Amino acid sequence: MDDTSEEDGGGFDADDWMRLKPFTGAVATLDDVQARRAVFALGETDDPRPIAMDLPQPVIWWEEDGEQAAVAVQAESHLGADGEEMEILGLILPDGEGAVALMEDVDLVDDTDPTWRDLVTRAIDPSAAND
Repeated sequence: MDDTSEEDGGGFDADDWMRLKPFTGAVATLDDVQARRAVFALGETDDPRPIAMDLPQPVIWWEEDGEQAAVAVQAESHLGADGEEMEILGLILPDGEGAVALMEDVDLVDDTDPTWRDLVTRAIDPSAAND
């Protein structure tokens, strides 16, 4: 019996993140999100379009709780109600959870970045954190 999909949980570690499937070449729909092909789908915005970038892409996400390692698997540009362009990324966290972040809230990094690798390790195994 093959239970790798159950074991996997959709997360990643510092060495296997490349297997995450990106959502590229189109703007995601609600159907794409429900089928788990995309992380997010936005309504109520103007001029949605995919952002041309290499995906998947390791990132360090700066959010309220501090920095987190993630991998960007989706990138779209949308115009908000005020006409301002928003560059939005769909992220996968080490535990397999999805998150949405603005491009301005992440640093694009290489998978050899020691901070990113440390954040991935600590997310997977909190006891590895240096207290």
